[in-house]
Amino acid sequence: MQELDQKKAIDLLNTIMEFELAGVVRYTHYSLMVTGPNRIPIVTFFKAQASESLLHAQQAGEILTGLDGHPSLKIAPMEETYQHSVKDILEESLSHEKKALSLYKELLDVVSDASIYLEEFARTMIGQEEMHNLELKKMLRDFS
Repeated sequence: MQELDQKKAIDLLNTIMEFELAGVVRYTHYSLMVTGPNRIPIVTFFKAQASESLLHAQQAGEILTGLDGHPSLKIAPMEETYQHSVKDILEESLSHEKKALSLYKELLDVVSDASIYLEEFARTMIGQEEMHNLELKKMLRDFS
């Protein structure tokens, strides 16, 4: 086992926390913007995504404070596209989830062979983000 680069891990966990908190805002916004005959299940989906983003931010924050880090009070930057068709918000969601996946993969690279717990956390999150990517791709299929 190699030594954990604590500073790199803490910085990345803070970035993840900021990104997941932005997801809370993003998915809450989307849940409010959905219209049309399929509104209710899609709103339910986005509300669940917002709750899960908050949980992920909290998990990352617990780990980073456990490593003696200080959690950020920021959220990652977000752009308002003013495009609110279901297709547009699903595409934006997919883009967001792909970025989340890349952050967790980056974390895995930083913690590999240095912390089994952090490796398992990163792998679990990668699995969840990959599932979200698949789900969103399936939801987008009807629009192609």
